[in-house]
Amino acid sequence: MAAKGIQIEEFPRLTRPLLIASFEGWGNALNISSGMASYLIRYYKAHHFAKLDPDAFYRYDESRPIVIIEEGALKDLTPPGGGFYSARTGAGGGDLVILKADEPSLRWFHFVDEFLDLCETLEVKTVITLGSMYDNVLHSDRIISGIASSEELAIKLKQKKVQAIDYQGPSAIHSIIQSEGPRRGFQCMSLWCHCPYYLQGTIHFGMLAHLGSLLSFLGEFELNTQELEASWGKLNDQIQELINNNPELQNMIKKLRKDKVRGSAAGLKGNVKKDEKVIDIQEFLDPK
Repeated sequence: MAAKGIQIEEFPRLTRPLLIASFEGWGNALNISSGMASYLIRYYKAHHFAKLDPDAFYRYDESRPIVIIEEGALKDLTPPGGGFYSARTGAGGGDLVILKADEPSLRWFHFVDEFLDLCETLEVKTVITLGSMYDNVLHSDRIISGIASSEELAIKLKQKKVQAIDYQGPSAIHSIIQSEGPRRGFQCMSLWCHCPYYLQGTIHFGMLAHLGSLLSFLGEFELNTQELEASWGKLNDQIQELINNNPELQNMIKKLRKDKVRGSAAGLKGNVKKDEKVIDIQEFLDPK
C-alpha cells in the first residue's frame, strides 16, 4: 500500500465542520489567503492534527527547504509542506477545519484525492478554497470574486456581492479541488480577493477583515474582525498621507481610477504590463 501523503496525528471531534483551505504561492497575493488562515488559527486557538508529507507533494528544487545556519552550524531545516488545524467556533456555530500549506508542486490529483478522503472522514460537507491576486484595483476597494458548485451557493455569494468569475488561463490547486469535490458530493466554493499592485510589501488588513466577515456568513460561525479593521484604519491613514504628499503615487491612483475594470479576473494571470511600473508602497512606509 502506498504511503499516505497526509499524515494524521489524531482525528478531532467536530460538529458540522466547514473546511477552509489556503495555499502559499501563486494564488496568495499580499498573503491574503495564508493570512486569513493564520488569523483563524490564532483567533480560535486551533489545534494542529495532521501534516503533509513533503516528499509526497513537493519538488525541492522549486520549493527549497529553508535553513537556519549560525556560526557555521546548521540549526534548523524546514521543508515545504503544511498542516491541518481544527477549531471549535462555539455559540452554536459549525466548527472549522483549516488547511494552511504551501501549494503542492507534485501529484495534484493524488493530493486532492487524499484531501477529500480526509474531508469524508471528518464529515465535512462544504469546502472553501481561498486565493488572492494582483489586479488594477485601489486600496479602498474590497472586491472578491468566486465560483460555486451549486446554484444555492452561487445565490449566497451574489447576496454578499461576490462577483462571478469569468476566466480562461493557468490554474492553481484550487481548481482541482473545485473540479473533483462536487464529483464526490461536496459543496465547493473558491473565493479570490483582488489586491492593488502598489500595496506589495504590506498587509491589506481591510481585505482580510472583509474576507473574514464573508467566511463567517457562509460558514454560519462568529468571527470578530474589529482587530483587523483597526489595523487597517491605521495603515490606511498612512497610505492616504503618502498619496497626498507624493505626486508619483497620486498619478498612479488617478490612472487606476480611470482605467480599472472592477472585479476583472485579469489579475489571475499574475502579469503586469511591460510598460507599467509597480510601486512597492513599503518603500515609502519604511524609507531607508
